[in-house]
Amino acid sequence: MDRLRQWTCPGTASRDVVTTTAYLVMLSPVLCVGALHRQVSAPMVAGLLIVGALPLLVRHRSPIGAVVGTGAVTVFAMALLGMPDNLPPTACAIALFSFAKRSDRRTTVRVGIAVAVTLTTLALILRPGMDALAENLGLVAWTGLAVAIGDATRSRRELIDSAIERAERAEHTKEDEARRRVTEERMRIARELHDVVAHHITLVNAQAGVAHHLMKTDPSHAYEALERIRDTSRSALDELRATVGLLRAGDETSTPREPAPGLGDLAALVEAFEHAGLNVEMTGAGTAAELSLPALTGLTAYRIVQEALTNTHKHAGQLAVARVSVAVAVDAVRIRVDDDGGRGPARSGMGTGHGMIGMQERVKAVGGTFAAGPRAGGGFRVEAELPLLARTGAGPVRRVERGAGAGASGAGTGASAAGASGAGAAAAGAAGAAAGAAGLAAEAIA
Repeated sequence: MDRLRQWTCPGTASRDVVTTTAYLVMLSPVLCVGALHRQVSAPMVAGLLIVGALPLLVRHRSPIGAVVGTGAVTVFAMALLGMPDNLPPTACAIALFSFAKRSDRRTTVRVGIAVAVTLTTLALILRPGMDALAENLGLVAWTGLAVAIGDATRSRRELIDSAIERAERAEHTKEDEARRRVTEERMRIARELHDVVAHHITLVNAQAGVAHHLMKTDPSHAYEALERIRDTSRSALDELRATVGLLRAGDETSTPREPAPGLGDLAALVEAFEHAGLNVEMTGAGTAAELSLPALTGLTAYRIVQEALTNTHKHAGQLAVARVSVAVAVDAVRIRVDDDGGRGPARSGMGTGHGMIGMQERVKAVGGTFAAGPRAGGGFRVEAELPLLARTGAGPVRRVERGAGAGASGAGTGASAAGASGAGAAAAGAAGAAAGAAGLAAEAIA
């Protein structure tokens, strides 16, 4: 069966041999009997039949050559035998069909018209008169039908190829879109992890340093610093657990375990940095906390302030003074975080760290603008403008009532305070963080 499929595969030399052989086997008996009935030499008809079939052996390698060869033999047979009925133009029709499958429509029509005109004109010359007019014009049907079937076959093949190409392109596009979505989700989770880990570890590091410094001189305050380390590490583990929960969730529409932080949590954030020794002055956050903003806009604003203060604490030191300004207008939220540089080294340019890149991507995601760089009088400035209406599609900004629950949330977040490495206190903080990480890993395995 496989050998038979190879022999009959379209477009191969073996297929041409099979087609030519079938043509001779089927037409030879019919034409020989017809020649005897019309008192025409049967050997001559058989010879012309075989010669006319030879061009069919190259109809796939040279379609136009097969048309010319079979057409020439048909014209010669009509001139020799006197009537087209003695040797119908079957071979010429097969060659035209093969040519129409492999050529464009305009060329196929031109070649078909040339063959039809040549054969019909010769038939009208050999058999003039109205009695043979119908048979003479029948040659037009031979050529026209072959051209039409061949063109229809070519069109159908092109349509199928086009559909297959579109399906493959759609599949590739679907795979590319899936990869793009996966990449975007990975970048989003990476930003969240960076913001959570960098912020809380900075605070734990600072508070551990305070505890180490006060361990011998003021044990009560050192104990308070250790408590803040415990609360900060617990808060970090909670946020990490919520972020990892997004990876486990099979349904993207499932609600998160904890509400995302927003402008209402800025006061607790600033309090945590103040416990870590950073002087922070904030304006406008109280008014902004009373407004109902889109969740994504509020989270973006919170993360920008968080990352900017983390960078200030990291680069400018505890003696720096940071000023946070939050202004909510009808169309946008404008955030500015300045620091005086403290005693840290001067910073140049916007910076290329992951935190700075993350802030830029967050602002870009909500359609806002972002700028960061050194100030003229020293220090560093971070500015961002987050649209509310035109680009985010949010409704009008509304005031909301915040009750005791919000205060409790702020107090709980404010307990997440800061620190630096130390001998005994750092070991206690590391042990607490390791225990929490082990608990989180155990939960992940379960």
